[in-house]
Amino acid sequence: MSRETKGDVGPRAGGAPRSVEGVIAEDVKTLHSMGYAQELLRRMGGFSNFAISFSIICIIAGGITSFQMGFCSVGGAGIGIGWPVCSALALCIALTMGQVASAFPTAGGLYHWASILGGRGFGWATAWFNLIGLITVLAAINVGAYLFIVSSLGPLFGVDLATMPPDRALIMQAVGVTLITGTQALFNHLGIRVTTLLTDFSGYLILVVSVILTAAMLFYAPAIDLGRLVTFTNYSGPKGGDVWPETGSMTTLFLLSFLLPAYTITGYDASAHTSEETIDAAQTVPRGIVRAVLVSGVFGALMLSAIVLAIPDMDEAASKGGNVFFWIMERVIPEKLRIALYAGISVAQYLCGLATVTSASRMTFAFARDGGLPLSEQLRKVSPKFRTPATAIWVVSALTIGFTVYTPVYSTITAVCVIFLYISYVMPTMMGVRAYGRTWVKMGPWDLGPLYRPLAIVSVLACLMLIVVSVQPPNDKALGIMLIVFAVTAIVWFALERRRFQGPPQGVMIQQREQEIAEAERAVGQIAAGGGQ
Repeated sequence: MSRETKGDVGPRAGGAPRSVEGVIAEDVKTLHSMGYAQELLRRMGGFSNFAISFSIICIIAGGITSFQMGFCSVGGAGIGIGWPVCSALALCIALTMGQVASAFPTAGGLYHWASILGGRGFGWATAWFNLIGLITVLAAINVGAYLFIVSSLGPLFGVDLATMPPDRALIMQAVGVTLITGTQALFNHLGIRVTTLLTDFSGYLILVVSVILTAAMLFYAPAIDLGRLVTFTNYSGPKGGDVWPETGSMTTLFLLSFLLPAYTITGYDASAHTSEETIDAAQTVPRGIVRAVLVSGVFGALMLSAIVLAIPDMDEAASKGGNVFFWIMERVIPEKLRIALYAGISVAQYLCGLATVTSASRMTFAFARDGGLPLSEQLRKVSPKFRTPATAIWVVSALTIGFTVYTPVYSTITAVCVIFLYISYVMPTMMGVRAYGRTWVKMGPWDLGPLYRPLAIVSVLACLMLIVVSVQPPNDKALGIMLIVFAVTAIVWFALERRRFQGPPQGVMIQQREQEIAEAERAVGQIAAGGGQ
């Protein structure tokens, strides 16, 4: 038995400690009660469930590769004020997500929740939006990782993107992203043991690197001026390296700065997507979601604030646009330490993408299990040897590579992923507000009580605001993509899927699945009493 599954776990409602085997048996029983077989390997403990969301959020991935989105808008206030405000909104979303995850601890979380709370059509649309968001966020992560690695470590090997012909640069990017995504898929294919080993390491690595980077920035800073963190400066247009178009509206620019934390603090639904691989999921998953957002918000604020405080010249830094972080590092941090930090950040960004493959493939598996995707019979298959949804892993990775070829522009990719992820986040929350206390009366053990409804309303409004901000120029191309997806989704649902798609099993359908569940578990070697092989 692995380190994650040894010994006892905490008591429920003040009772005696429960054995891991007993808890897993309860988890499997809960899963059966929702009409699903225990096909995936249930072995993730509390830290691993937290680490997979924390690894996807990865403040030293999005927080650094998208630093210019916050800083080159309104300057230091985009970090000192914008980051905490948007982090607080993300925490509201995480809290309400945790409440629903505790009540319905299944893979594909958001889709299942929306279906139960709002109906199969609502769930079907949520699944598609979440899948699109996960695939595009994986594309954004891996394009960002490639660009970071080449920009930071490439010069050590004679590779300089700035002097490379554009056509060659795009070809190199396509090859680099393909290699990154392909190896991430391979690690995922080899099983949740390998994945959790890597994401656990990633969790510790992110904390260590962010603390060292924060300390180094403060130690080597030419001066410390805390006033920078609350000072608004218009860095639109050339003053900010043309990250954002020229505008005189500080309100618009401040809202645009939210894209830095909104893009960074996302993907925490991964804890829910791995519910069927998590021990004591009804308790562990909501804690993993909330802790990942809270820790990322706090450590991200400290790290990014330290970077702003270390800047030798604010105006000159802003003029560097997308290269601002590298310019700061070269001006402030000694070379050997800088290279070591670059290496640590590069590894963390790679592992961020690896965790996203896990999340996206489990969402694909869960939706296909209910017949929601083309070729569902293939996409729902679980490898008996590795207990992973192997086909879903490779299909998700191939679609990610294809998307980066279609739109190699990093800012557009980030805007698209923010839009669709937050749409999928808000849909079950909207239905939860309506269903709470009416059709949804049985809560899980992790319950916000009377705080749920007001926090859910705040979450819905925050999501809608971020969606509007995400389609502002220069990311207006994302608006076209969003409208096309909406139109196609509506056409497909009303023309085809409304009559065909049954949604998650409910009522008598669950009882009818008993034989199917037993056969599916035998096929993957599931032990009846627990969750391992």
